[in-house]
Amino acid sequence: MPDYLDRPGLPRLAYELRPGAGPTIVFLPGYGSDMTGSKATALDAWGEAEGRALLRFDYRGCGQSEGAFGEATLDDWRDDALDAIDHLTQGPLILVGSSMGGWLMLLIAVERHERVKGLVGVAAAPDFTEWGYDETQRAMLAADGLIAVEHPDYETPEITTKAFWDSGQASLLLDKEIAIDCPVRLLHGLEDTDVPPSIAFRLGRALRSADVQTLLVKDGEHRLSRPGDLGLLLTTVAALIETL
Repeated sequence: MPDYLDRPGLPRLAYELRPGAGPTIVFLPGYGSDMTGSKATALDAWGEAEGRALLRFDYRGCGQSEGAFGEATLDDWRDDALDAIDHLTQGPLILVGSSMGGWLMLLIAVERHERVKGLVGVAAAPDFTEWGYDETQRAMLAADGLIAVEHPDYETPEITTKAFWDSGQASLLLDKEIAIDCPVRLLHGLEDTDVPPSIAFRLGRALRSADVQTLLVKDGEHRLSRPGDLGLLLTTVAALIETL
């Protein structure tokens, strides 16, 4: 059973915090995902075996946290992550962001630059409100305030609200320098049909850091959750820690 972070006037956040040696690894799930996904649990098992501190949590409206998914925005989930980090961790951090979590890890690293010592993005999807919707979908958002898209990886349609889209458009990063100087590792599948590999290249160019490495998985798809993909993630995190 998870623990809960109480926040007056805001939904409680479900979390699991593993004590251990720093830096604390913080996993940031993707859109509609939670802390029980394969990447999060693989990291947690690795943290247990290696004696590493690790925080997993669910954004409001996701997993076991309170709140309604359809009412949350990108800003809300960024603030959830900042609350979890500020109240539950101390000292240096490594952020691991999956898909949308890769966008959030960038926003958080800018906000908490003094604590964030490294980033690992897995199919990181910054700015996906800008490049991830066609003109028909944008028109539907403007007219109806909501779109629902069938996705092969999910049993129910993927819902996007105009409020979420607007908050994303207010947090675009890729067309300017991103003020992050810590080491960054980007894992991306060449067969990713949700987040084009070109996004990883754009992100690498936009980051101010001189220590950015992009690792491409030739037959990898968006989720990068096969045993070999998870092994690459764990190896990447361990190697990054060794450089700090």
